[in-house]
Amino acid sequence: MIDSLRAWLLPETQRRTLDNLTDDLDLRAGDARSKLSAYWTLLTLSSMIAGAGVLADSTATVIGAMIIAPLSTPIMGTALGLVKGDRRTKALRYAVAGAVVVVAIGVLFALLIPAEYDLRANSQVTGRVTPGLFDLIAAASTGLAGAVALARKDIAAVLPGVAISISLVPPLVVVGICIGQGAGLMAAGALLLFLSNLIALVLAGTFVFAFLGYAEASRGRARGATRRARVVLATLFLVVSVPLAITSLVSLYVTQLDHRATSTTEAWLASVPDASVTSAGLALPDFVIEIKTPGDLPPTNTLRADLREVLPAGLNVVLVTTIGDRVDLGEMP
Repeated sequence: MIDSLRAWLLPETQRRTLDNLTDDLDLRAGDARSKLSAYWTLLTLSSMIAGAGVLADSTATVIGAMIIAPLSTPIMGTALGLVKGDRRTKALRYAVAGAVVVVAIGVLFALLIPAEYDLRANSQVTGRVTPGLFDLIAAASTGLAGAVALARKDIAAVLPGVAISISLVPPLVVVGICIGQGAGLMAAGALLLFLSNLIALVLAGTFVFAFLGYAEASRGRARGATRRARVVLATLFLVVSVPLAITSLVSLYVTQLDHRATSTTEAWLASVPDASVTSAGLALPDFVIEIKTPGDLPPTNTLRADLREVLPAGLNVVLVTTIGDRVDLGEMP
């Protein structure tokens, strides 16, 4: 059964040899000087593109940075090194060093924006500072797809799509920007996203390469070290899964609060023609409700009483209108 599935996933006629994979994923194999030159050049350029895309809040630009970002090469090289039992591989070192470079470039980009720049208003930032369990699932699936694509000769064309799916350089740039802006918690969230993706990619790649028989092709290497490394990675995977699961639950709870506050406020505005709620959500330390209204508002005491029934005690609610009025409704008792 296993042999049949392996042959289906990787037909012998499309199988790339272990030497082929090593040449592609090991930056020290073959013409190491040219490989390292290309790696650092593309990494620097992709980081700059990602930084510009994040600050411009441009999804298309960030996707462009993902396509040329080379960080996945040493990460998948780490997976192959684990399968081969090669303790001499330095693939992970290149990945870590590259991550440091990307973060540093992000810090430099932070110097280009004013100190009062609102990071929470940038969707490219907010989308990467609150990772959830689904991000981990997506990263693991991406790693499986990438490893299969690397092992086969006939589906290399899907690798750009795999590159777009891997969120590696953008969250690291966000880490640097948040550090430069003094937003430590947001930087930690983006770093958690990168680390979860890194671990998921290595584990998925290790599983696929081993399942497809590349471990057998490198028989006789240091298997004990390989097993220990896999245990460490699996442990890290579980450790990362816990905060991601918690973040997912918190995000779900906050989404429910947003929906409750929006529905309650819309009911309060029902008597005002053409009035509507434009947004409602946490903007720490407050819960901010923004409304669009062409006329006078109903009594805010009524809204305060209604929100007490749907929002947790101690949460400070702020009402903001389209003309800039800011009404502090106070903490929910």
